[in-house]
Amino acid sequence: MHIEKIRESEKLTLKIEGRIDTKTAPELDELVRTSLEGISLLIMDLKDVAYISSAGLRVLLIAQKQMNKQGKMKIINVSEDIMEIFEVTGFSDILTVE
Repeated sequence: MHIEKIRESEKLTLKIEGRIDTKTAPELDELVRTSLEGISLLIMDLKDVAYISSAGLRVLLIAQKQMNKQGKMKIINVSEDIMEIFEVTGFSDILTVE
């Protein structure tokens, strides 16, 4: 997994590439936890994410809960396969997916 972090004032965009699974989710979790101070808009660009496991979904949920307290979170450029995972798990109702 590779993550490109782009901060513009109070907006943080994370461009994620690869697989978000049990092996890589802790890295994403750590990055999110240490990067949200002063952020009112978190954008996760999943254009190049091939797979997301339950561990990855957990990281998204934790990020969403944190951003509910301080602003908004959007998930963009979701592939059909990842969207299907969001729909089956009910995450499409919890997350803002554009």
